[in-house]
Amino acid sequence: MRNAFGLMLASVLAAVVIAGGWYFYSSRSDQSAPKTTAARAADPLPAAAKLAAKDDVETTAAIAGKPAAPAAAPAPAPAPVAAPVQQTSTCTNPNALGVSRVVEIDTTGGPGFGFEQYKQFDFLADKEVVLTFDDSPWPHNTPAVLKALADECTKGLFFSVGKHATWHPEILRQVLAQGHTVGTHTWSHLNLNGKKMTEQQAKDEIEKGFSAVKWALGTNPSPFFRFPQLQQNPALVSYLGSRNVGIFSTDLDSFDFRKESTPDKIISNVMTKLDKLGKGIILMHDFQKRTGEALPTLLARLKAGGYKIVQIKAKTTFDSLPEYDEAVLKELKAPAPSATSTRPVSSVVQTVSQR
Repeated sequence: MRNAFGLMLASVLAAVVIAGGWYFYSSRSDQSAPKTTAARAADPLPAAAKLAAKDDVETTAAIAGKPAAPAAAPAPAPAPVAAPVQQTSTCTNPNALGVSRVVEIDTTGGPGFGFEQYKQFDFLADKEVVLTFDDSPWPHNTPAVLKALADECTKGLFFSVGKHATWHPEILRQVLAQGHTVGTHTWSHLNLNGKKMTEQQAKDEIEKGFSAVKWALGTNPSPFFRFPQLQQNPALVSYLGSRNVGIFSTDLDSFDFRKESTPDKIISNVMTKLDKLGKGIILMHDFQKRTGEALPTLLARLKAGGYKIVQIKAKTTFDSLPEYDEAVLKELKAPAPSATSTRPVSSVVQTVSQR
């Protein structure tokens, strides 16, 4: 009897142990299963990482719709040398002086303009003026002139000195990029009618100046030229005619180059002469600091007086001579074009982030 009862108790205990073990194993298996099937929640991003992620989304959104280049796309071939892209912008000044008329000049045969020396071509109507600037480019002074012109949404004609162009090409490119016309003013601003100046030396000054401006701009300049100090002679006028270069003199001089000149005197000189003549080509110098200082008020006076700005453009560009292009490179100790990349700067260097 006791033996039978003991066997029954042992059987019950064994069953309890087996059931408890099965229950424990099943419970552990159920708890571990989600770890193998559900995605793990991401850890919270620190503040800096959140900002970076937001920036990435905004940058991507800014170029949405533009197809991405294939991963294995071949590198583009070097771009040929071309004119800098001229920036076009909408004038935000509702009362701007602006440009009333754009004139295109055919420089075949070397026509001359400006009644101080040339009387043949009278193309300005009453109350029309042309703004011209000599000796560009120059740090601080040329940018000040450009700002004054941009504020009034108007345009000028710049005659660049070759040496200045090679010293500050980035400023001269800015002149062209803002839609102004760029001609030349010799290589080194020598008096081409001086007693010691030979005809060949004068031609060298002219041609080297054109080549230097071409080098600085990265494209051919306009075929417009102004003699330093307006000192010309028949032989050089004929030579420029053979090169199909238009020659610019002036109708009225601002005398901004004089030592005693001030912004107020510049404004007075221009307005007094202009009110007498009624129109004209105005000679100024963006090389001079006082010119940039005077220009905002001068433009306001022109607008108040009912004067209108005429912009000058050329029908064609100037083709420089290879020997003078090489002379400029030699002067700059620069490698020949064949040894340098012809890719534009924008394809080599790009701003990817800026604060």
